[in-house]
Amino acid sequence: MNPKSNPFSAAGSGLIRGGLSAYGEKIFGSGSEYVQSNISKCFSDPQYYFQVNDHYVRNKLKIVLLPFLNRGHWTRITEPVGGRLSYEPPINDINAPDLYIPCMAFATYLVLAGISLGLSGKFTPEALNWKFVTGMMGWFSEVMLLKVSILSLGGGEAPLLDMVAYAGYTFTGMCVAVLGKITLGYTYYLIILWTCLCMGIFFIKTMNRTLLSEVRRYDSSKHHYLLLCTALTQFPLMFCLSNISGT
Repeated sequence: MNPKSNPFSAAGSGLIRGGLSAYGEKIFGSGSEYVQSNISKCFSDPQYYFQVNDHYVRNKLKIVLLPFLNRGHWTRITEPVGGRLSYEPPINDINAPDLYIPCMAFATYLVLAGISLGLSGKFTPEALNWKFVTGMMGWFSEVMLLKVSILSLGGGEAPLLDMVAYAGYTFTGMCVAVLGKITLGYTYYLIILWTCLCMGIFFIKTMNRTLLSEVRRYDSSKHHYLLLCTALTQFPLMFCLSNISGT
């Protein structure tokens, strides 16, 4: 019998095709939703991190460079949006991470590095380019440190741009250290120790009250050790990146 002339065969093949089509749409649809949800979770909205004003920048720099003087809370402010809680942007919350200060601090770091190289007679375009590369590598390693620290706690994930922002605040302390080396000579070593201590305190407060709050559950037995490790890594990182002329 010719299968094409069999109505049951035609109906069965049509049913199979329809079922496979619906199953495929379900798989790819759910996969697309999964990818989109994870992208939004990891990367958030880049515009969110640039919603700042002069008042926020001044107060944020005080918190980053003098964290022990902050008498307020370190938790982020939330607001209900569409039936779920969402974080307030930096312009409305001093504890929210931003990318404006890290980007400006990194650019300032490169300018100060060029000045320092020029004063020591070692300035070349290649030398400045190398400082850019090492600076980006330091920023990347700081982000990886934060990510590994959070993952090692056995919890979830914090948005990637949050970690990029928090890691980038290190360059504010490095700018102070490099400026001190240019203007104050050997007192640079006291300044670098001071800025490393301040950045360590800032990271402990930030990770404890802000970054880890986005991880719903984590191993509390590792909590304090990871906070201490993250703070201590500021010393070698900032010393290496701020020692521009290699003296």
